[in-house]
Amino acid sequence: MKLEELQAFLRQEFPQVAEEFRVEEAGEELALRLIVAERHLRPGGTVSGPAMFGLADVAFYLALLQRIGPVALAVTTNCSIDFLRKPAAGCDLIARARMLKLGRVLAVGDVLIWSEGMDQPVAHASLTYSIPPR
Repeated sequence: MKLEELQAFLRQEFPQVAEEFRVEEAGEELALRLIVAERHLRPGGTVSGPAMFGLADVAFYLALLQRIGPVALAVTTNCSIDFLRKPAAGCDLIARARMLKLGRVLAVGDVLIWSEGMDQPVAHASLTYSIPPR
């Protein structure tokens, strides 16, 4: 799937959150932007852990779909996330997802998340997805 197709798929299948995300790049790595709003913040003005977890999950999901096509029922079977540093206040987050292994049944990869304007990542996630039989 191409960049425009991924964004359209997100709008069609997940309209409740589609406007929060923008696919920035689709290729060897997939880049996804979380457009940070007040609802993503926790006390102290930083982006919440659940918002970063969601960004990592959606980024890897789209990275998988760009390889296997629009399979809505591919699902997360495992995710581990390390929060490395505090994101910059009021800045969008950018996730870069890469596929480490794509098999018939499982896909494994990782996602690095940056806060716009920062040189070091703010989080790292490792994910495994289950691919339904075709």
